[in-house]
Amino acid sequence: MFKKSLHYCAATVGFYLLGGQPSSGPVTRPGCALISAVLCRNQEEKLLNDLMTNYNRNLRPAQGEGDIINVTLKLTLTNLISLNEREETLTTNIWIEMKWCDYRLQWDPDKYDNIQILRVPSTEVWLPDIVLENNIDGVFEITLYCNTLLDSNGCLLWMPPAIYRTSCAIFVTYFPFDWQNCSMVFQSQTYSANEINLLLTEEDGQTIEWIVIDPEAFTENGEWAIKHRPAKKIVNAERFTPDDLGYQQVVFYLIIQRKPLFYVINIIVPCVLISSVAVLVYFLPAKGRKCTVSINVLLAQTVFLFLIAQKVPETSDAMPLIGKYLTFLLVVTVVIVANAVIVLNVSLRTPNTHAMSQKVRQICLRRLPHFLGMHMRRSDMAPRLLLARRRSSLGLMVKADEYMLWKARTELVFEKQKERAGLMKAVLEKIGLAVSMCLSPLQENEEWILVGRVIDRVCFLVMASLFVLGTVSIFLMAHFNQAPAAPFPGDPKCYLP
Repeated sequence: MFKKSLHYCAATVGFYLLGGQPSSGPVTRPGCALISAVLCRNQEEKLLNDLMTNYNRNLRPAQGEGDIINVTLKLTLTNLISLNEREETLTTNIWIEMKWCDYRLQWDPDKYDNIQILRVPSTEVWLPDIVLENNIDGVFEITLYCNTLLDSNGCLLWMPPAIYRTSCAIFVTYFPFDWQNCSMVFQSQTYSANEINLLLTEEDGQTIEWIVIDPEAFTENGEWAIKHRPAKKIVNAERFTPDDLGYQQVVFYLIIQRKPLFYVINIIVPCVLISSVAVLVYFLPAKGRKCTVSINVLLAQTVFLFLIAQKVPETSDAMPLIGKYLTFLLVVTVVIVANAVIVLNVSLRTPNTHAMSQKVRQICLRRLPHFLGMHMRRSDMAPRLLLARRRSSLGLMVKADEYMLWKARTELVFEKQKERAGLMKAVLEKIGLAVSMCLSPLQENEEWILVGRVIDRVCFLVMASLFVLGTVSIFLMAHFNQAPAAPFPGDPKCYLP
């Protein structure tokens, strides 16, 4: 039985090889499944050989002299890899789908075992030479020349993968709360608009005017969110003629919004906290290390500003928003350092070097403390005045005792009573003069310290208000800088499925 089946299969193969037509019914003889597979491969090989006979891949598939070949494009995005702001480069992983028809590659499926689709190496057929015009690395071609799918009507589908690095102009005005508009421009490298016509792909009667994203195959980017992904055919009729290569282009846009959480956590929040420490130095005593703390904060802010300078592109067109904020904090901190120096100078003044005028005393020790709600109690100086008075009285008593011991006793006994009143008056005058001389420098020193405290309070209120208002205003600017609701101003189309 096996030998009879083998003879039958061999006869069938011989029938096909001699050009016989296959039967429409299935092969029912046992042992012919393998022979059928070999036969199918032979039919594909025969079909490919027949199609490639006298085929010239360097010639445009136009039947007439004025025929224009329609080439449709569709772009599928699988990964937005990165956007390098410093190099102004967008890196993406895409599949670009191209369709066109070649009349020389048509066949009758009935003559080739009902083969409807044939896989043909892309290096053996005519290609429209569609390249990425705005690439940044000089690689205009695709990554892998995969096979094309050839239909029996002569239409080809080619979907090569590619990792493109395209140029993208970066606007750093609102960095890191910015959004960018990047594009990928495709055009033919060798054929003009009189030879091929670039179009967007149509499916089910609808033009695919957007970048296709398959949710199951797409990988989200951790820094950028895609807001819009439209596609357009651009005709540059004002600058070029149909004979020029740049007359027609198909442009795919990516409008992306930055996710600023990384910069908020690692740069903005530390800067705000460090700068708030600089504002709080006003609560330190005048003779403390106010300048040291302020200068340390200034150095920390300089480090953050250096980190931002390494991230953004080297451009003089605009200053990043976060750079403006860090510069603002630097100015605030420098003013705080200057205030600390001034307060230290005022607090260390003495009557020997400076004399306080009545106008300064009236403004800084009476009006401003009352306006600022500061309690300048006299009880603060009362213990020191009492201590100074006690020290002066004891000193005068000791001097009086020494005088009594030095004076002869006989002279003391025979002094007139009328001199006692004069002596007592002189002693009291000397005591009052000594007390006033001891208390006056202490009082003036305390007054200068109080003036320094008043200056500290005024500067704290001013700088704290400036710090809060500056921070709120800058972040309000960032909050309102959002990607537009429509990809093109004035265009009502949504460019979405």
